[in-house]
Amino acid sequence: MRHTCLLTLALLLQCLVGMSFAADVVPNEIVQPGTQPNETQNFESPDKCDNCHGGYDSAIYSNEAAFGWRGSAMGNAGRDPIFWATLAIAEQDFDGAGDLCIRCHSAGGWYAGRSTPTDGSGLQASDDDGIDCDTCHKATNPDNTEHLGVMNPPFVANDPVTGEGYYGSGILSVWGGSDKLGPYDDAEARHQWMQSQFHRGDICGSCHDVSNPAVGDLAPNHGAQPTADPVASSYDVDPVGVPKPGGPFEDKAAFKNPPYKYGIVERTFSEWKAGALDDMDVRDFPTTLLPADLKVPSGALNMAYQSALLAGGTHEDGTPRTFSCQSCHMRPDVGEGCNKNPRTRPDLPKHDMAGGNYWVWPLIKYQDQQGTLRLGGGLTATQIAAMDAGQIRAQDQLTMAANLEVIGDSVKITNLTGHKLITGYPEGRRMWLNIKWYRADGTLSREDGAYGKIPATVPNPAGGPNVQVESILDLSGTNTKIYEAHYAMTKEWAQTLMAVKADYYGPIVLSYDRYLGKPEYTIADLAAGNVPYGTYHDTFHFVLNDKVSKDNRIPPYGMEYDVARVRNALPVPADQYGNPGPDGTYDYWDTVQLYPPGDATGADITLYYQGTSWEYIQFLWKANNGQNAFLGQEGVNMLDAWLNADPDAPMVPPYVMATATWGDVCDATEPTEATCNDGIDNDCDGLIDTD
Repeated sequence: MRHTCLLTLALLLQCLVGMSFAADVVPNEIVQPGTQPNETQNFESPDKCDNCHGGYDSAIYSNEAAFGWRGSAMGNAGRDPIFWATLAIAEQDFDGAGDLCIRCHSAGGWYAGRSTPTDGSGLQASDDDGIDCDTCHKATNPDNTEHLGVMNPPFVANDPVTGEGYYGSGILSVWGGSDKLGPYDDAEARHQWMQSQFHRGDICGSCHDVSNPAVGDLAPNHGAQPTADPVASSYDVDPVGVPKPGGPFEDKAAFKNPPYKYGIVERTFSEWKAGALDDMDVRDFPTTLLPADLKVPSGALNMAYQSALLAGGTHEDGTPRTFSCQSCHMRPDVGEGCNKNPRTRPDLPKHDMAGGNYWVWPLIKYQDQQGTLRLGGGLTATQIAAMDAGQIRAQDQLTMAANLEVIGDSVKITNLTGHKLITGYPEGRRMWLNIKWYRADGTLSREDGAYGKIPATVPNPAGGPNVQVESILDLSGTNTKIYEAHYAMTKEWAQTLMAVKADYYGPIVLSYDRYLGKPEYTIADLAAGNVPYGTYHDTFHFVLNDKVSKDNRIPPYGMEYDVARVRNALPVPADQYGNPGPDGTYDYWDTVQLYPPGDATGADITLYYQGTSWEYIQFLWKANNGQNAFLGQEGVNMLDAWLNADPDAPMVPPYVMATATWGDVCDATEPTEATCNDGIDNDCDGLIDTD
């Protein structure tokens, strides 16, 4: 286990901003409970698992665990270009914060003790698999209700009074033996195994709630929503931001609170916990009073129900199957889990773990070709085929997530998932309505939420002329409806940072002009005396953010205000979606008023999703100061991949989630063979018709 010296906050922060930007000792503020590096020696390579669990089914919707996993975002978390570009900024902002990132994105390397230096330069090529097989199949429930993983005091990841397990931020209690843990009680494996109910339940929360322990401990508001319960921490600051002395890491926020209480980064698991689906039996889907608009045949919930029905409704051993994370993201199927003495099971969980990440695969493959992958170069044909299949599955997941319905002069967007729509890492992800209004003759009257070329150009790292950037044309347009979460830094936290290292933190740029790339606002600007208390500024510096300034993502069905409040998962502002208040429940839909132009007779309405935006790519490129020998080019590498990975679809273009029409859009017929190449937009979809 790792130990660090005891420092006052002032001295500690001064040490954290050295010019190397790579800590050899993880700071107290970043250390978290759970199994620590080098405490278990039994992690095996996924290549060994492939001997039995791979090489027999490589279809897109494969039942083979190895092929599905190799095409998943989890299986490629160590290769993910945006992870490395983001890690570079995190290390600049808080030297040592990279350990928090590596803990999830290269779990095998972290448990092997290779997360220091914390810029990832100590990782080996074999650490590229991200969340590998043993990371999940050796995880035990940290509340110690089933199996006892390795958690040596003071690194016990549960509440000493209530026993509540700490789920989030990569905190795991890892089994110390050789057994592989899974959901079956009758496995006939060629390795040691144990049944684990945890693998049918809350295991996904181990990574899919993410909290920043540094901000959770050091920021005046502990990075929590204003409505949240108090955070226990050894650190505090006085009203003008002068730090008070702190204590050892076991007295810090990460050891004294469950992760959902502080340092908000992601709350996908908490969003699901706050909803009504987490304990609903899947078999009750058609017979409950569940609203009809959630039972869309192509929706995620109905697909989970249909898959469970084919698998017998319950788990194979008769235990109830609920709408868990696994019900949607590891849907059961009839299939074989291995290639040696295979046994056909009626409820084999698919290991694709498909989410909405449709765009990372071309970037990984491009960086592999360019030799700029930070980890995991030399992709095999099998890995590439798995990624191609994973991209298709992610696109399918997006089309199952939402439904559009036009009601008079409004459009209703229904969340068909068990978490917010959209969810996950908030930086750069967004969903929006694009509405093209047409006149009776088929000509375009107006377009709301338009996407296309903006007045910004960037140099192409691959060479050649500058490239004009594409993005949403008007981010604040009167009729532009964007669903997203924005994070920010508060004045009080900015003053705290300035009090301990003004010459370093003051010049840090919080935001850039999206067109010209010029710095707009710095930490010194935010901390200035003429700026009133309570002021905040939106920024992509996720390791320094201590406030959610906006969250208008659509809640899941049955999301309770009281649970979401405790878990720091409320909308921002909290009076959206029905304004339920205490004891109330949020709406799981949004109704958007339409404002058709006076000459419009019809409209095409499209719900778009974009996995990362120009604005975030620009930040990762501009904010990287290039001083870290290992990560200094990751902003440029990310820009290069974003521009050039897919010549037919550069710059991570948006993906269509759902469509609807308002009024009469011409005759809404597809062009015929005779008219397909006449150079006219015959079906009035805004595109010239071609073969």
